Amino acid sequence: MEKKIITGDMLIMEVVEANENAPEILLSFGMHCLGCAIAHGETVAEAAAVHGIDLDVLLNALNA
Repeated sequence: MEKKIITGDMLIMEVVEANENAPEILLSFGMHCLGCAIAHGETVAEAAAVHGIDLDVLLNALNA
């Protein structure tokens, strides 16, 4: 199975489905998005901006 590339325009919940390590990675960045109702409609880029996180650094971690 080919690994799906995580992009900034993906919804948080799509990322969780695409990467089994995403919850741990998001939490390590201080993003507690998994318990938030907004996660179903918020993109990675939007969440990173709200939390003041460099999007490229976050994407690199999610795609590593």
